[in-house]
Amino acid sequence: MKTADLRKKTTEELGTELLELRRAQFSLRMQLATQQLNKVDQIAKIKRDIARVKTVLGEKVKQA
Repeated sequence: MKTADLRKKTTEELGTELLELRRAQFSLRMQLATQQLNKVDQIAKIKRDIARVKTVLGEKVKQA
């Protein structure tokens, strides 16, 4: 996920994206807890994507 792509989205779209990412993060955490997760690096990628979305959302709120 690129930051430039996120900046093109509206705040509603970013909110939806954040919700989807948090659900994915929860799912990955549950898979890790039950030892079903093979690619542990996915957790870090999702975490970074969440941070990107939150940063862009914060920028948009400050502009408005």
